[in-house]
Formats: sequence, structure tokens, C-alpha cells
Amino acid sequence: MSRPTIRQLEYIVAVAETGQVGLAAAQLNVSQPSLSAQLAEVEADLGATLFQRGRSGAKVTPIGEDIVRRARQILHELQDLRAAAQGEGIFQGRLRLGVLPSIGPYLLPGVVKRLHKEHPSFRLIVREENTRDLDEGLRSGRLDMIISTPQDHPGARYDDLFVEDFWAAVARDAPIAKNKDQLRLADLADQTLLTLGSGHRLSHMVAGLAANAGGRVSDEYEGTSLDAIRLMAATGAGVAVLPSIYAATEARRGTDVKLYAINDRSARRDIALIQPLLPEARTGTDVLVEILKSEATRLLSRSKSIGK
Repeated sequence: MSRPTIRQLEYIVAVAETGQVGLAAAQLNVSQPSLSAQLAEVEADLGATLFQRGRSGAKVTPIGEDIVRRARQILHELQDLRAAAQGEGIFQGRLRLGVLPSIGPYLLPGVVKRLHKEHPSFRLIVREENTRDLDEGLRSGRLDMIISTPQDHPGARYDDLFVEDFWAAVARDAPIAKNKDQLRLADLADQTLLTLGSGHRLSHMVAGLAANAGGRVSDEYEGTSLDAIRLMAATGAGVAVLPSIYAATEARRGTDVKLYAINDRSARRDIALIQPLLPEARTGTDVLVEILKSEATRLLSRSKSIGK
């Protein structure tokens, strides 16, 4: 019998994801002694230790990380093979999708609703993570695809989805908010800009805006969400920089801030659907791209009415 088997690959991935042999065994509906024996057999066949076991659980070794990544890839390929045979590609089974938290809660509800209607057997598992964690997830095989900024994930395959402009949210009584329809970059000179923590690509883009405008990024506050930085802006703590989809779907509902488009070509970001660079995109990718683009277009059209 060839080693490792498909079932053993599933064991390896499950232990890596749960960090506990017992949890992995329960998840896979096998006994813990049986799973432990199978892991020992794989390690003996490969001549490598994949996990360091202790009271705190099972920690993946450095060589184990590469094996786990390859095991995930093999299992994904097998899933794709089965899906291709049934003609629905990624829509036959499950897809683990990572997404920036500055996009997911606003873009995905409409997308998920349409997917459930048109592909009822499709199981979409969504993980909201910052840019760095999304990149790690894609490279390790923990995530099948991600929605993110393409320049932060070199060596991957990507399909462009949309370009998102940035908006400024300011307190209603702030001097910068008077008698303006939009803001130029020069209007942000000497302003304190509010943004997310440093693990997010958005924070680096806002830092670039601040440098170009002669402003500064707040060193006293790093938001954990777009709602949080909008609320801080409402107190007069600074200018919150918000992406269009958020501004169009959430911020415009409130009256705590005034919203202005930032009229500068650098005040925007590209968003793409990104997946590992395989010889061919996974079957069904084009359909998912169309659905994502359609929902983004619908939401971004709302930004034209902001402030009116």
C-alpha cells in the first residue's frame, strides 16, 4: 500500500488545524489511539517528525509545516477532481475563503445569498483576517482563495474585482468639513488620520496618503474595525479614511460624521480574488468572479449618493 494514504493526509491536516490529537480524532470520528498510530506510521514512512506532542497539544514541526501544506494541496486537488467530474467545479463541495475585514461584512452578505440560491449544495467558509494572515493562509493551504489587495500576494493567481476609492469621515463641526463637496489631498495637510492596525494593508496606504498630504497617522489610536475609526472621527479625534463599500453601506446610515470623497488618484485600492498559482484556475472561478463583481458594482453605485 502506498504511503501516506488519502485518509492519513486528512489526519495530518486535522491535527495541524486543531492542534490536538484528541480533537482531530473526534472531528474525524475515529478513536484517538487509532489516529495516533496512523500518525506514527506516516512519520516512520516519511522518516520525519511532523508534530511535537506534549501536554499543550501537537505542535507542527518546521518540516511538518511543509508536509501539511502539501497534504492540503493534494486534498484540494482530489476535491477538484471529484467536483470536475460532476461538472460544478468549486461549487461542488466547500470553499474556504479569506477576506479583508474592511470588505467582508459589506460585500459578502449579498454574494452569499446569491450563492445559496444558485448553488444550494455549495458550502462557503469565510475567514476575516488581516493582510498578513491572509497571505499566510493562502501559502499554507489553510485558505483556498482570498479577497485582498493583489500587490500584497506575489506569486499568486488573481482576478481583478473592482477599484475602491477612499472617503474621509470627519466630525460635523470640524473646520475641514465646512463648505466642501470633496477633499483634495492638500486639505489633509496637518490633519491626523485614523486607520486600522499595522497588520492591515489599509494602514500602509493611509500612511502613504498622510505623507503625501503633509499630515500624520495617529500614534495614539489604531482601530480594530472601520466602525471604530468612524466613531473616533465623530469625536473630533481625527479624519477616518474609509473604503467606498463601507462608506456606501454603513457610514452613510449615520449622522455622526460627514463624508467626503478624497479627490486624488492615490486614494484608492485594487481588490482581487486571489488563489494559488496552479497551471489552471480552479473550475468555477470565473462564475465566482462574476458574482463578486456584480455585487461590488451594485454597492459602489450607492457611493454616488453619499452626501446628497
